[in-house]
Amino acid sequence: MVETSNRRQTAARRREQNSGSAVRNTAPSEFLVIGRLQKPHGLNGELQMGVMTDFPERIKKGKKVYIGENHQLVTIKNTRHHNVGLLITFNEFSHRDEVEHIRNWYVYVRIDELPKLPRGDYYQHQLYGLQVQTDDGIALGTLTEIIETGANNVYVVTSDDKPDVLLPSTEEVILKIDLKTQTILVHLLPGLLPEDFPQN
Repeated sequence: MVETSNRRQTAARRREQNSGSAVRNTAPSEFLVIGRLQKPHGLNGELQMGVMTDFPERIKKGKKVYIGENHQLVTIKNTRHHNVGLLITFNEFSHRDEVEHIRNWYVYVRIDELPKLPRGDYYQHQLYGLQVQTDDGIALGTLTEIIETGANNVYVVTSDDKPDVLLPSTEEVILKIDLKTQTILVHLLPGLLPEDFPQN
């Protein structure tokens, strides 16, 4: 899952959508993606990195991150801006030959190391599994997926015996998110509820 808050979007993530299709973030995990390593730059172990986080200011010298599917722990040696991304080096690699094999690897941080967000903002992983109900008292199901379209996110709400409901993440629709009660209160605009959705 990409490291992002509920209300902020990143240009880097939109660049991942160059095919025009939506990026889908599904089940949460212990780690969140903050970037993707690209081709080596120069001879000293530097790589280009595509940024995939709303908080690029935290990608800095001395920060410990995890790379690859096995989440190898590394320490950032240095970063500098380059075109639309970053150039990054790690203490563990000092030559181009040593970083060729980590090209296209994702860079992660641990969920339990994330800083607190301002009141009213949420990391996406906090929203998965919340029960969604309308201000009219209709239980819609569980938030299981967030589709990022480049504009407003779309919440996918699923239930065992009801059709999926797609809700735009706008203030007009999403009225209240309550992590304590694990619920999301929503207001249904005309056309949001499938015609075959049971009303009782």
